[in-house]
Amino acid sequence: MNNLIDQIRPLISSEVFLLTLVMGTFLLGVFIYKKTKITLLQPLLISMLIIIPFLKLTGIDYATFCNQTRILNFMLGPSVVALGYILYAQIEHIRGNVISILTAVFVGSVVGIVSVILIAKLLGADHILMASLAPKSVTTPIAISLSEKNGGIPALTAAFVVICGLFGGLVGPVILRRMGIKSKIAVGLAMGSSAHALGTARAMEIGAVEGAISGLAIGIMGIMTALLIPLVEKLF
Repeated sequence: MNNLIDQIRPLISSEVFLLTLVMGTFLLGVFIYKKTKITLLQPLLISMLIIIPFLKLTGIDYATFCNQTRILNFMLGPSVVALGYILYAQIEHIRGNVISILTAVFVGSVVGIVSVILIAKLLGADHILMASLAPKSVTTPIAISLSEKNGGIPALTAAFVVICGLFGGLVGPVILRRMGIKSKIAVGLAMGSSAHALGTARAMEIGAVEGAISGLAIGIMGIMTALLIPLVEKLF
């Protein structure tokens, strides 16, 4: 078995194969999710459950996988910008709510950063781990950049971002519903501020307004988090 894997490793570690694997497993996840409508069966989670064992079995290291699928990492940035079109379509819902939107995202950013740093310090985490955890609530490209600049581990930050997004996307709508929050703007802000792109994808399933506001929250959250992290780290 090992000899066979060694022989085909150049093929299965190629850029074409790994890109096909990533996109194929995600599309499979989308198909399963649409057919079952089970919230837990998120496409990203299904992809992870297939790709991680595959990499472990074949011995393909993370650096190789990351390098061969770098075009997908690059497309994360434009995909966030593309949310601007959805936002423009719902611009009437933003007029008159600018102050409340900025205030809500600012408070969310402060609470998100301070809470994770305090918990990490109480548990005895070092600066590297805290720097990796602090940008957990912003979208991946911004989080990785912030982690690098503040002495964190980008790969670890990416993992925290995915976990945070999955958790927020899964339980966020349930918590908001249980709390009786019906405002479309409030739901969108909560999902985008706490669960970034994955939360936005879930918000879009709830409604167009929720998805647009969630996309707006991603951008504002990224800017505020980038400004606040250095300040909060100095205070704590």
